[in-house]
Amino acid sequence: MDLRGTTGGAQDGAAAAAGGAVAIGDVELVLVSYRSGHQIRALLENLPDELPVVVVDNASDVDGLSQLPAQRPNTRYVDSGGGKGFARAANAGARTSTREFLVFGNPDSRPQLAQLLALVGDVAADPGLAASAATMAGVDGRVELGVGGWEPTAVRALVHAAGLHKVFPRAGLYAKPAPGEALEVDWTTGACMAVRRSTFVDLGCFDEDFYVYNEDMAFGRSARTAGLREKLRTDVIVPHAAGGSGAPSLEMLRLRGAAMRRYLARHHGAVAVHGISGVLAAGYAVRTVQCKALRRTDRAAQHWAYVKGVTTGRATVAGRVVMERIR
Repeated sequence: MDLRGTTGGAQDGAAAAAGGAVAIGDVELVLVSYRSGHQIRALLENLPDELPVVVVDNASDVDGLSQLPAQRPNTRYVDSGGGKGFARAANAGARTSTREFLVFGNPDSRPQLAQLLALVGDVAADPGLAASAATMAGVDGRVELGVGGWEPTAVRALVHAAGLHKVFPRAGLYAKPAPGEALEVDWTTGACMAVRRSTFVDLGCFDEDFYVYNEDMAFGRSARTAGLREKLRTDVIVPHAAGGSGAPSLEMLRLRGAAMRRYLARHHGAVAVHGISGVLAAGYAVRTVQCKALRRTDRAAQHWAYVKGVTTGRATVAGRVVMERIR
């Protein structure tokens, strides 16, 4: 189903009202940028100036984002010092905020104000809710795989590696729900996710051992440990824009694999680490061969980058090692 232009602003606004009145000044949108100034400017064009925004820059102002506060009211700029990764930069934005609620957003996400308030309304109304997240759609308008998911197990990893999640969509690692589908997940994506700032800080924020990827999975685990839940709003569809975040795709795919291995090493035993990592590596290696046979060389390179990440636990960004194997 193509979801472009059907994000349900009126419905989302009603949901926000039902969750309790939240003043726009009580919410701050947290955006982490890495060479993605063009995406952030396009995102903000569709949001009112009354909405507080903090931009945490991971690229040392290469695209002039430090000028945003002078161009847009209620905007803060934080220079992370460059190359700190998503988790650390997002935490810097959260810890320096004075607002009661935060919404973490990807620079290439395109939420409407009513959607942001709907997510915040969920958190405001339910003290047992650690986060409420939108369902993300790709540039083709279709719901993306990985808008949330479940704690990794050997069985779930096997289902994902074999591609069986396309047949059994609730049996793999990552969720891809139909719009409006009722679905309980263990964690939600941070691409458009609302939290109460005090709860986020009390839970330790995002785990800064993750440069990017799996910090959302780790946050979901922290929430469950504390007896809290996360909510995936499958009726709130937020599209991604074309162009991505500005980071090279092969680096990101290797980082994705390395982050998964690190998560497993942090929270699972040695047998599970090697077993789940091995299953995922084998699955993506098969996909690499298949893509090469079909002469889809770019896709094959991406799959192989993931294999290298999940087997070595090591990844780099711009030639700098940002993740090393810990088990």
